[in-house]
Amino acid sequence: MLEVRDLHVEFRTRDGVAKAVNGVSCSVDAGETLAVLGESGSGKSVTAQAVMGILDSPPGRVTGGQVLFRGQDLLTMGAEHRRRLRGDRLAMIFQDALSALNPVLTVGAQLAEMYEVHQGMTRRDARARAVALMDRVRIPAAKDRAGDYPHQFSGGMRQRIMIAMALALEPDLIIADEPTTALDVTVQAQVMDLLAELQREFTMGLILITHDLGVVADVADRIAVMYAGRVVENAPVRDLYAAPAHPYTQGLLESVPRLDRKGRELHAIKGLPPSLVDIPPGCPFHPRCPRARDVCRTDRPPLFPVAPGRSSACHFWQETLDAGRGGS
Repeated sequence: MLEVRDLHVEFRTRDGVAKAVNGVSCSVDAGETLAVLGESGSGKSVTAQAVMGILDSPPGRVTGGQVLFRGQDLLTMGAEHRRRLRGDRLAMIFQDALSALNPVLTVGAQLAEMYEVHQGMTRRDARARAVALMDRVRIPAAKDRAGDYPHQFSGGMRQRIMIAMALALEPDLIIADEPTTALDVTVQAQVMDLLAELQREFTMGLILITHDLGVVADVADRIAVMYAGRVVENAPVRDLYAAPAHPYTQGLLESVPRLDRKGRELHAIKGLPPSLVDIPPGCPFHPRCPRARDVCRTDRPPLFPVAPGRSSACHFWQETLDAGRGGS
């Protein structure tokens, strides 16, 4: 359904050119969930914005690559054509629902606008569809609450409104940018269960951008791990959790609290992500990598094929994989 090929995005800043996305390639099929993982600043959200065509330009600009949606390159598509696709065939759930929603319009009016603009419905019919949609995402007393403003809803209810807005026109693909940020664990689970249920119902593709490895384990089919604007590992979710093939992925997994390691010190990845204005030569992870050797400091590793449907941008992926499996 969607294929991103060698995508590059830059931001011109006072300190220089920040290379936020450096050759990202990934794909997602109908009904599939691709989770995109990585620390803050790894390029996850910028990649999503470039796919959706909502990148702030200036200062950001796409400098290379392709974004193919059902065979059409979105990057070469006319602005009006691309605008019509947004909401209709492609939709996005933003990280901060309170900022994404218009504070001076009722939630019912904002949902109804989707039907009025894209499907030419009358205001009355669009309002009825908006209420039905709010009911579908399990907002209590939807008919009465459609006249409320975003600030009158809790964080979890606002996120349900964002999900309703993304689903309004039954798109083929939804990009969810950290949809459970700032929500408590119980509400996180409710939101993710709702997304999974609606995805199955509509057979949608879903790209889930997150840094929460716990959320990913239950909902994703495949995982793309990003670091310094690159995908450094791409794998089916079970394979990646069983034995990562990149030291960065291994570090992320070891930093997650586990019940079977109660009382033991949590592992932390040493150092900080590199400045995107001055990415180190070779493998960008080498200053923090416990397996780094001379070749890592000079030669940037490509995505090596590890297994069918799996790849790793590490010169020593086999060594890392063996260690994860309990080998030498």
